[in-house]
Amino acid sequence: MAGEEESGQDGYTKDGTVDLKGNPVLRSKRGGWTACSFVVVYEVFERMAYYGISSNLIIYLTNKLHQGTVKSANNVTNWVGTVWMTPILGAYVADALLGRYWTFLIASAIYLMGMSLLTVAVSVDGLKPPHCVDKNPANCEKANTVQLAVFFGALYTLAVGTGGTKPNISTIGADQFDEFDPKEKAQKLSFFNWWMFSIFFGTLFANTVLVYIQDNVGWTLGYGLPTAGLAISIIIFLAGTPFYRHKKPTGSPFTKMAKVIVAALRKWRVTVPVDPKQLYELDLQEYTKKGKYRIDSTPSIRFLNKACVKTDSTSPWMLCPVTQVEETKQILRMIPILIATFVPSTMIAQIHTLFIKQGTTLNRHVVNNFNIPPASLAGFVTLSMLISVVIYDRFFVKIIRKRTKNPRGISLLQRMGIGMVFHIGIMVVASMTERYRLKVAKDHGLDVTGGQVPLSIFILLPQFILMGTADAFLEVAKIEFFYDQAPESMKSLGTSYSMTTLGAGNFISSFLLSTVSRVTKENGHHGWIQNNLNASHLDYYYAFFAILNCFNFIFFLVVIKFYVYRAEVSDSLRLLGEELGALNHRVTDQETATI
Repeated sequence: MAGEEESGQDGYTKDGTVDLKGNPVLRSKRGGWTACSFVVVYEVFERMAYYGISSNLIIYLTNKLHQGTVKSANNVTNWVGTVWMTPILGAYVADALLGRYWTFLIASAIYLMGMSLLTVAVSVDGLKPPHCVDKNPANCEKANTVQLAVFFGALYTLAVGTGGTKPNISTIGADQFDEFDPKEKAQKLSFFNWWMFSIFFGTLFANTVLVYIQDNVGWTLGYGLPTAGLAISIIIFLAGTPFYRHKKPTGSPFTKMAKVIVAALRKWRVTVPVDPKQLYELDLQEYTKKGKYRIDSTPSIRFLNKACVKTDSTSPWMLCPVTQVEETKQILRMIPILIATFVPSTMIAQIHTLFIKQGTTLNRHVVNNFNIPPASLAGFVTLSMLISVVIYDRFFVKIIRKRTKNPRGISLLQRMGIGMVFHIGIMVVASMTERYRLKVAKDHGLDVTGGQVPLSIFILLPQFILMGTADAFLEVAKIEFFYDQAPESMKSLGTSYSMTTLGAGNFISSFLLSTVSRVTKENGHHGWIQNNLNASHLDYYYAFFAILNCFNFIFFLVVIKFYVYRAEVSDSLRLLGEELGALNHRVTDQETATI
């Protein structure tokens, strides 16, 4: 009897999740918010570690390695770009070879090794150039080859490690909720909001406490603490191992997609039958026993349907099931959306580069002898993000849901679009603020001397606060969208999409900064971006970004007009809405009966 009860409502999960030994798992024993609590706490500490390095990196490169504005900013964005691009490799290893859990653990060891080496690089005198008090880094002794090799070697080792942790940890968290269980499916809708909440809670600590320590106590302690934080986060994750649900590796998503594309090309002359039932597909039981969806054929990207037209050959490079073809279509359909997020990601790259460099030129005094570190302004992005997410999740969604009947309130693409509008406003505000700062600098002759402008650093607050609000819309929706819309067997790849866009945005930032700096110096001009920001024209540069965001938003509107949501997700959301509605009716009926 007990076995029958256990196999019922509170029995085994239906989404194919297993324990580390490959055995089916009981819903009551593993997964859910219990397992997620370890993952969320891990993310708090890990984000503290990562942002403890990245938030103030441009200050270290400028003050300790004596690099100029363009070079230091580009070194930051090139490294951050690599950090966010390596998840593609991590997703591949997880989906094709080791699974998410083991890929994550191996990558965490590499991550910790890079952090430890970086702490050594900033602590040993022989691994950094002599101290220099000259305001112009061009007059200071540069770091030698060995010093640069150790420092950047540590940074890029760290980047390789994050490639395996970033795409898998959020997916591991999402895997703790069974898509086939209405209650857990409802819980999953809020998971990504609280996931971002944990990320930015750790980020807030890094942008305030750690940045202050780095600027006022020393870089050894300032980098040693996030290294210790990372070690603690790994221990916390390991402690939750008995509670995790796992999904088995399902093969390389790239290989699966390659087979579809090759099969379609090899059969380019074949006519696709009008009746989709004539296309090749596996039995429903083949998918059900693995906890997967079978997807019906769709007319979009019709050329790929040739891959599942039956011929004499049964080779997987000549004949693919309909579901495999539809999964490939879905990954390809998301690419235009991915491209549309590159420009907003380029704006985000300014937070830890040019925005912070602006702060170094302003009066940072607050009270008594306390001076706020320029990088701490990024903490206001975090605070704005946290407040906006809570308001959105707890109030906005509940109000809008009643009108739209959408469990999320508004669609993910609509939420992303609102974030893009914010980015246009951010760059307009940043340009106007910078124009005012330059005017005051010129009035005091500081465009020549390069001294501190007699304005409070808090005049930069609006652009930081608005960036946090934009993140609450765009970044949260982006992560959920790419996970949600990715096929079940390619979730890690889908998650890596949301990270790839940040990587691309940082590389685009490096390209634009170098190009604009070079082009505006031609024909004897001073250039828009110089080491002396008081003689620069960041106001023009930000205005250029505002125009770029406008064109990108138009592109986004065109792209989403033709986007087709993943079939089984659209259906599951509809069913979930009906289930939640039915549940509310039952609760209301019970309350009425009680009265």
